[in-house]
Parts: sequence; C-alpha cells; structure tokens
Amino acid sequence: MRRLVPDCLDPRARPLVDVLARAFPDLGGAVTDAAEARRVLAAAPASRKAPPAVGTVVDRTVPGPPGAPEIPVRLYLPDRDRHPVEPRPTVVFFHGGGYVLCGLDSHDATARALAARSGAVVVSVAYRLAPEHRFPAAVDDAYAALCWVAGESAVLGGDPNAVVVAGDSSGGGLAAAAALRARDAGGPAVALQLLLYPLLDAAQDTESYRENAHGYFLTAAHLRWFWRQYLGADGHSAHPYASPLRAPDLRGLPPAYVLTAGCDPLRDEGLAYAARLRAADGHVTAAHFPHMFHGFLGFPDLLPDAVRALAGAAEAIGSTGGRRKNSGVGGGGAG
Repeated sequence: MRRLVPDCLDPRARPLVDVLARAFPDLGGAVTDAAEARRVLAAAPASRKAPPAVGTVVDRTVPGPPGAPEIPVRLYLPDRDRHPVEPRPTVVFFHGGGYVLCGLDSHDATARALAARSGAVVVSVAYRLAPEHRFPAAVDDAYAALCWVAGESAVLGGDPNAVVVAGDSSGGGLAAAAALRARDAGGPAVALQLLLYPLLDAAQDTESYRENAHGYFLTAAHLRWFWRQYLGADGHSAHPYASPLRAPDLRGLPPAYVLTAGCDPLRDEGLAYAARLRAADGHVTAAHFPHMFHGFLGFPDLLPDAVRALAGAAEAIGSTGGRRKNSGVGGGGAG
C-alpha cells in the first residue's frame, strides 16, 4: 500500500525494519491463532550477538496472585566489580509482545542491558499471556511480582526506596498499571516508572495510529489483534489498568521516564500520558526519538539512538532512591 505521509524513519533503520517486518507473523491476517504466532517467532533464527555481560543470572519462581500459579522470573545481578555500590535500585521488568507473545528469553538482552548499564538488580517477569489468560491476569501477575520484589529487595542487595517498574510496549502498559495499582492499594512504594514506547490505550484512535499504520514493523493491524486477544469480545477496554491513559486521576504516581518513537503507532499515547502526568504535578522525563521505530531499543549495535535511549533509561534508574538528585526526575527530551 502506498504511504500517505513522508517516511519519517532514519535511513539507517530502514533495512532493519524491513527485515523485522518480513520475519514477523502476519497477525490478524494470515495468522490469527496465538499458538501459531508463537511458533512463527520461535522458528526465526536466533541472534548471534553476544548478550550484554552481567554478574549473575538466576531463574526461579515467585508467589503469584491468590489462587494463581507461581510466576517465573529471571534475576539479573550486576557485576560487582563494575558496580560495587550498594544498596542499588531494583527493577521489575515486564516484557513486550502485545500481552500475547514473547517472554524471558526474547527480552533477555534488554534486561541484561538495563542491569549492565544502570548497576541495578533487574527482575524480568514472565506474566501469564493472552488469550489463554485475559485481562486482568497479566496485571495481577505484575502487581504480585512487584510486591515480592519490594519485600525482597534488601535481600537482593537493593534499596527498598529504589524499586522501579519498567517495561517495553505492552510491558510498559503493565508497568504503568502496576504503578497505578500500587498507588490505589497503598503500596508498595515505587520510585520510578520506566515506560518504553508503552501500550496505554485500547481506543487505538490517535494520529500516530493513522500516520504509522504500516511500514514501520509494528502495524495498526497487529495492535488490533493484540487487543482482541488480551481483552476478548467483552473486555474492559476503559479500565485504567487495561488502558492507563484513560485513568481519571493520575495524581500521586511515581516519577516517570517515558520513551517514545516517532515512527510508531503508539507514539501519541506515550506523549499524551507524559503530558497528563505532568498536568497531575508528576515529574516526567520525556525521551522522544522522532526517526526511530517501535522496538529500536533492542539494536544498540546498529542504531546510535538506541545507545542514547539505553543510556537515558539507565541514568533514570540510577537516579532513584538514595542516588536521587536533589532536583528529582525532571522534564526533557532526546533525539
């Protein structure tokens, strides 16, 4: 289909985006079944890149919500020689994948990069996936994992005052939902919400959805399919834990680092959430990369903007707890 607006993508990213688009399942088109979509992704060639080095990696489970199974997590402990200062921030990381795809392995490099660059402990969470487990199962798991991390952060070498919720795409939506739920439940305390091109509104009615509907790897059709799997036919699309952008009140939330990409259907909802947080007297760092695409953070070896984005995220994590600068997390931009 012919593009109706000029191509905003950095020319260095175009070959990468085209390769990713060819390898990704045609969600909502030729591929309508979640299990088949997972098989297509699993059959894709594994990356040959050496993952970022960290100190120790441990797989284990933590208690799930009442009546639900335990939650698999992967702990990334930083290299103590490179990052000797304790206590350190503890990041509860939720992977992307539209609430349907991906897991601990698909986002291993991202979790490692955050741990290696920030010196934080990172706890990557394998929450239950849709459509087998629809909303609010993923949010329940995210909140249960946050509660466990908050209770165990000191044991992990973390600062109890520096617990961070973080995620990319749908994981960013879960991080925002976990922060909202922690506020509503009176805890645990969250020092920062790190939202990386987050999925925040089931309405799917923004200019960026129309401008970037196709041609930049993640498409509007993919997102429609993801939301159908996650919410079902009669899902609670307006619930603030499903669509944090629709929450009636964003006061009392932790500081936020909100990263957005210009060539992304989700661009406008991320920008709108940052604006609403500011309007609610929240502290926000907005890092906008106008010529990048959804998922660009995973390619720091190819894209200078990915290096800058990871550095900004790591700096935001490192500023939490006892390391927080007197000015707190302020406004700003990048890219």
